Amino acid sequence: MAQPKRRWSKARTHKKRSTWKKENPTLSTCLHCHEPVMPHRVCKNCGYYNGKEAVANKETENV
Repeated sequence: MAQPKRRWSKARTHKKRSTWKKENPTLSTCLHCHEPVMPHRVCKNCGYYNGKEAVANKETENV
């Protein structure tokens, strides 16, 4: 397998790594409880997805 002839400089390495940025997750609001939630996911607070109950809460089951 071929080997590089010379070592990459630090500047060249840093240029390559300049695009390795973490992005903040995109959040939308839940239609039911208005809490921030990731898109296309069930709301952890109320259990609703797309305006419909997807997961029953334990609090409502006991009542």
